[in-house]
Amino acid sequence: MKNEKQNIYSQILEANVKNQKLLAILLDPDKIILENVTHLISKIKQSPATHIFIGGSLVEKNILDELILKIKINCDLPIVLFPGNPSQISDQADAILFLSLISGRNPDYLIEHQVKAAPILKKTQLEIIATGYMLIESGSETAVERISKTKPLDRNNLDLALATAQASEMLGNKLIYLEAGSGAKRAVPLDMIRLISKNITIPLIVGGGIIDLQGIQKAYDSGADLVVIGTAFEKDVSFFN
Repeated sequence: MKNEKQNIYSQILEANVKNQKLLAILLDPDKIILENVTHLISKIKQSPATHIFIGGSLVEKNILDELILKIKINCDLPIVLFPGNPSQISDQADAILFLSLISGRNPDYLIEHQVKAAPILKKTQLEIIATGYMLIESGSETAVERISKTKPLDRNNLDLALATAQASEMLGNKLIYLEAGSGAKRAVPLDMIRLISKNITIPLIVGGGIIDLQGIQKAYDSGADLVVIGTAFEKDVSFFN
């Protein structure tokens, strides 16, 4: 049986209604040394993080289950999978962002990977959260762009970004995720966050290219409901200090 962390999406909705901002630390298994996990988790517990996301564009290390179990021993935060493909599914997590890369037109990332993942997910007790995933141009080629073989949306074409997000909501997705990409040179434009947040009714996640606390706050102020920090925390686990 799953524990009280089930219904993570309901908790996100509740926070949205109360205007409580959420923060996720994104951990890439390929960049994790298991022997250092205890120290890493101690830093996360000292941070304002509300969730832990786990995944990457290309996960080559076979440590996903072990990593999640180590985290759970030391931390009570909900663990949400942020997978690049069906091989990155673990029943040890609490939920999964069931991503559709709606900014691109590669059918593998629009439906093919999801079809392959469905039989695996049916055998788990993971909470499945359908998420419209939008890659936004950030000034350099990111891992998501390279591996998915899709082009990001023009950061200056706000109308296209808005229409994409609205179409995703109409299709039934529960979250919109605006992503500049891991290690992006530029974060998602604030005016894009602002426009989309005002014109959708589902929660908005923003990640990529945010390098300091001011960047997090600016994303919140522009309408992000949940901000994801990955590279900045990887480079400095004392980021929030």
